[in-house]
Amino acid sequence: MTRIVVVGAGVQGQEGFSRKALEEIGRAEVLAGRPAHLALFPDFPGEKVVFNDGPTEIIDFLQTTKRRVVVLSSGDPLFFGIGSQLLRNLPEKRLEFIPNVSSVQYAFAKIHISWDDAVFVSVIGRDLNIEIDRIVAAEKVAILTDRVNSPAKVAAELIARGREGYKVYLCENLGGAQERITVTDVRALGDLEPAEPNLLILIKEYDGGGEASQPVLGIPDEEFMLPRRIMTQEEIRVLALAKLRLRQDITLWDIGAGSGSVSIEADNLIRNGRIYAIEKDEERTAILRDNLRRMNSRKVILVEGSAPECLEDLPDPDRVFIGGAGGNLQEVMEVVESRLSLGGRVVVNAMALDTLFAVSEFFERSGCRVEIAAINISRTNPATEYKVFEALNPVYMIMAEK
Repeated sequence: MTRIVVVGAGVQGQEGFSRKALEEIGRAEVLAGRPAHLALFPDFPGEKVVFNDGPTEIIDFLQTTKRRVVVLSSGDPLFFGIGSQLLRNLPEKRLEFIPNVSSVQYAFAKIHISWDDAVFVSVIGRDLNIEIDRIVAAEKVAILTDRVNSPAKVAAELIARGREGYKVYLCENLGGAQERITVTDVRALGDLEPAEPNLLILIKEYDGGGEASQPVLGIPDEEFMLPRRIMTQEEIRVLALAKLRLRQDITLWDIGAGSGSVSIEADNLIRNGRIYAIEKDEERTAILRDNLRRMNSRKVILVEGSAPECLEDLPDPDRVFIGGAGGNLQEVMEVVESRLSLGGRVVVNAMALDTLFAVSEFFERSGCRVEIAAINISRTNPATEYKVFEALNPVYMIMAEK
């Protein structure tokens, strides 16, 4: 079985091939890659195979050839490059990778900022609505763009989500004679017309209060701008999040989100997951949207509609919190149970005994492991002269694990 060596070339004008890479190219029978890469080796004695139409063309060739091939790629072939596609379609033992400096690595070096804590996102040929979730969740992020998902479009999405607090580095034509790095902000980015290729580096900047002063857990009820009687209150909210046992990479449905308090608290605890706040009431939706903006929510996606109908297009959940079902509790539970991942958890807060019995019996019949906690919270009122405890309405918290 002939070996295929995938060699990365550095940024334009500074390709910088290592001795090992040059030795492999010297032993190759076929040199394959895009015209710009092949032009770097005008005296190559073997056959040159030019690829212009993407990875499918390269993979078809490599699956049938028995000759010794070196494939030229950009930067690090396994960093948003062709390497991952080759690994999916060819035997791993046939492949060897020799990386080079990537455009992202080069860009961070040029702006004198460390990149070991950065998040890397490619929106090239991808759904920006999905990738923007990862972008707004990051403090430091590098973004590879294309003509469709351009820097201006990324800026528009950030503005729409109220996430403008970034210092922006627009990096164009890295390594080339026309190299340019522009330092700007999110709003100004939308007015620029960058050259191709380009990438963005966003560095989060905090200004006064907001996200920087927000607690990780236990946000005061007053912050959510919705009457306490129709929201999940602070102590109950913290216990519900504990019962959900959140992880870094899960999908959470918050059904009957109201003020968004559960979603916003969960947003601080789920680094790489997705959170869908589902609310049908128009007045509450307006308050929820304002809360998400004011509290700099990162991953929370507002879904306006009535459950269970609006759940159809959402990805299957790993965790579900049901704060209200708008009279459709049975139908909502049926959809949730059918789509919940194995080992997933549902937490339902009930005020009435009828709801407690209906929820617990449904999930027990479904084969879930069910736990119930009766929660009674009393608080002192700082506005009164005497320290007298005022009781909140008792809550029955049902946890079901599939």
